[in-house]
Amino acid sequence: MSQGIMLPQGWEARWDPQSNAYIYVEQSTGRSQWEVPTQPSYGSAPEPSTAPTQSHRPGRRQYPTAQIQQVYGGGGYDSQPQQPQVAPGYADQQQPQYFTPGFGGADAQQPAYGQHQQQQQAPAYGGQPQVYGQQQQLYSGQQQQQPVDQMSNQFQQMNMGYQAGGQQGPGGKRLHQIQTVNLIGMQPDVTGLDSPPPPYLLPDNASVTGSPNVQPDPSYQRCTLTSMPTTQSLLNKSKLPLALVMSPYRSFRENQEGDEPVPVIEDSVIARCRRCRAYINPFVTFIEGGNRWKCCMCGLSNEVPQLFDWNQQENKPADRWSRKELNHSVVEFIAPTEYMVRPPQPPVYAFVIDVSQQAIQSGMVAVAARTILESLDNIPNADNRTKVAIIAVSTSLHFFSLPAGATEASMLVVSDLTDVFLPKPVDLLVNLTESRPALESLLGKLSDMFQDSHSVGNALGSALQAAHQLIGKIGGKIIALTATLPTLGEGALKARDDPKLLGTSKESSLLNAASSFYKTFAIECSKQQVAVDMFLFSTSYTDVATLSCLPRYTAGQTYLYPGFNASRSEDAIKFATEFGKVLAMPMGLEAVIRVRATRGIRMSAFHGNFFIRSTDLLALPVVPTDQNYVIELQLEDDIKGAFVVLQTAILHTTCYGERRIRVITQAMPTTDSISELYASADQVAVATYLTNKAVERSMSHSLDDARNLITNKLGEMLSVYKNQVTSSSGGASAQLAVPDNLKLLPLLCCGLVKHVGLREGGSIPPDLRSYAQALLTTLPCQSLIPFIHPRFYSLHNMSNESGNPNEKGIIQLPLTLNLTSEKLERHGLFLIEDGQNIFLWVGHEAVPRLIQDVFDLPNYQELKGGKSTLPNLDNPFSQRVNNIINKIRESRRGVYKPHLYIVKSDAEPALRSWALSLLIEDRMDHMSSYAQYLTTVKNKVSRVRILNLFESES
Repeated sequence: MSQGIMLPQGWEARWDPQSNAYIYVEQSTGRSQWEVPTQPSYGSAPEPSTAPTQSHRPGRRQYPTAQIQQVYGGGGYDSQPQQPQVAPGYADQQQPQYFTPGFGGADAQQPAYGQHQQQQQAPAYGGQPQVYGQQQQLYSGQQQQQPVDQMSNQFQQMNMGYQAGGQQGPGGKRLHQIQTVNLIGMQPDVTGLDSPPPPYLLPDNASVTGSPNVQPDPSYQRCTLTSMPTTQSLLNKSKLPLALVMSPYRSFRENQEGDEPVPVIEDSVIARCRRCRAYINPFVTFIEGGNRWKCCMCGLSNEVPQLFDWNQQENKPADRWSRKELNHSVVEFIAPTEYMVRPPQPPVYAFVIDVSQQAIQSGMVAVAARTILESLDNIPNADNRTKVAIIAVSTSLHFFSLPAGATEASMLVVSDLTDVFLPKPVDLLVNLTESRPALESLLGKLSDMFQDSHSVGNALGSALQAAHQLIGKIGGKIIALTATLPTLGEGALKARDDPKLLGTSKESSLLNAASSFYKTFAIECSKQQVAVDMFLFSTSYTDVATLSCLPRYTAGQTYLYPGFNASRSEDAIKFATEFGKVLAMPMGLEAVIRVRATRGIRMSAFHGNFFIRSTDLLALPVVPTDQNYVIELQLEDDIKGAFVVLQTAILHTTCYGERRIRVITQAMPTTDSISELYASADQVAVATYLTNKAVERSMSHSLDDARNLITNKLGEMLSVYKNQVTSSSGGASAQLAVPDNLKLLPLLCCGLVKHVGLREGGSIPPDLRSYAQALLTTLPCQSLIPFIHPRFYSLHNMSNESGNPNEKGIIQLPLTLNLTSEKLERHGLFLIEDGQNIFLWVGHEAVPRLIQDVFDLPNYQELKGGKSTLPNLDNPFSQRVNNIINKIRESRRGVYKPHLYIVKSDAEPALRSWALSLLIEDRMDHMSSYAQYLTTVKNKVSRVRILNLFESES
């Protein structure tokens, strides 16, 4: 047997009677090639340098290149996610970095512009974050050399876990340390919004390796609870929501705040459970000498694929314990052909561009055409398969024939809007590379071609139907740009923004689609793997509520540019930047998402932009980047195990023709304690869940019901916490008790009920409210929380470190302030931002030196408010302010480029009120301050307590 292969020194081939095959064994330890090394380090174990020869008969774990086993679970749609990769190692491994921009440290005292000096705490931006989940556990003891036939027991004892902080409970179980906070009279510490969620206190030996990366970064996936209740009755009693919040394809930025790429498994060895179809992950158990693995979700025993322990690139045995899927919670598989139902489709872009008079005059067409032209090299087209089509629409449909090799395009006009047809069978949807000269010529002339047009109508619905006919057999993305309300052809709409409805119970009707055409058309697009992105530009009503149906059901996105005018450079730059990013974004095609969980847990409701193909399969024609999804969970059966596992899988085709599966696996300990549930609640995930539920309620009922839902849910949670968890007793108390990990949830709820998407008032245009709701339900947590609770900085007296790069080259931001006008100073310069807009507030007593250094103007009186671009001046303070603004614009994942507004404290009442509306701790119009909101919540808690006492006595 050993004559057919050359083994390294210290290794030999032995017969394993249990597996009825030869295995490679290290003589000094008795460890086989797929066994955990005594001193683990990724890929460091010695391995045979030569593969078995053709004349050698392979044993159970010896794999010649020709011996390939068919992968388990060949067909069917599935899903997948991703996880940052961290440098390997166990005992001495560096803790993973997470995208949670926190603050800490101390700043030196800095003289302020003006009359005052203020001492601040400097942010340690990009510093070492708190570990998310458990800490690593070292392998205990040295493995002694033992016979191969004892390996079964050895494997069963090798399910190594890792530990985290927390107090010891009964039976050695780790518990969260719960701490009660009284919110009444306490100023919220807003820096806590960047803190990681409570750790997942998994039991020892939960994971099969000691890797610190077996739990996903919360920017990919997080749960409203980091401990799973064992029964549905316990969950109902707690009044806490149970939901999964995920952004499986959030954007990756190399070398920023510890961002790491998702590990990719390229050998096409995909081990899946035969029963529940879960993917192998760090929480499985190896049994029968490592030949089989036990599923952590359904408990079924599965055979380990033969090539699981074979390095196909080097054609030699590999160390099982260095496999990425056993060490990382987020991985991406390159799937074999069995996962494809058809050959990989090319990326397809169909541009539907409004060329009516309003669109031409606003400059939208010119900027759009120029942006597409400048982005042709950035559109994914590595293998020269990308296809494009352009349809211009006004009162007629204008198709463009772009033959391969031609240098000019020809226009074909179709005036029939009721029975849409393609005027030509070929050359309308063309290969980008082959038809590029004609395409470039068309884009350079597109705006001028319709310069003299006086058409005021827009047949957008008919143009969308035509685009669907063009690309429906292939799939891809329709990108629609419109500056006017569709008034002709299919899906014609009428202005319905009746001011009399604003602020009434009937206002919710304006948040729902006015025509069923767009939802029906969107569902048809989803079936044909077609997604729709909407770019809306208008100085008047556009009916965002209706048109946003298209992205909602096709996994697209809506972008709104109210009052767009390209003559303002800020408007043109913002649109061109965002549009260019959308075009350059890698396109994942014909995707589906499925979430699996431990037996007894089921998915009960779904929120986000997709179409539900079956009870638990989410269809996404195109995989969007930086979109959020919320999935509600229910417990059908009691949970018996010490921990549960949730796994999200996203199956898609890349724009380069690869079929891939991103898998995100998350483990949670179980608990039968209501106090442990509250101690494990994640306030950011809970706020995200409440946001989606409130938007849903605003459409089905009313805005008032949506706001009441948020406050009532909060009151119910705090009432249960006070009655069931805290030791207080007796009648109504003046205190408002909340666990420390949820102390900012009331502040987020206050911001949510005062948000433009839900707030009370009759002056908010329906388009702005609908667009805000579209953002509330799609922004990932890192962008959603600032959108609900804006960030507030004082710039005139910031520390020396603020605005300058630290030792890692990361720009440090100033200390975050509470959102109250009490922090404003008459001589100061302040910045308020919510991820969509940035406001620079300038006090009317600002000294001339400050105005000169920042705005290059002699004094405050010369400063003009409104939408602006800050100059880059040759002085340190200007450079620091610009660094902070650029950092803010780059720190939010996504394509958005926030506008910058200069707000003078004594002018522009409308702009001033807009900026002050972001200071949510203050009283605003008819809405209460944060202190008053806490009083409302306290009264609800007290009423619930009294009702409970009354019911118990009766």
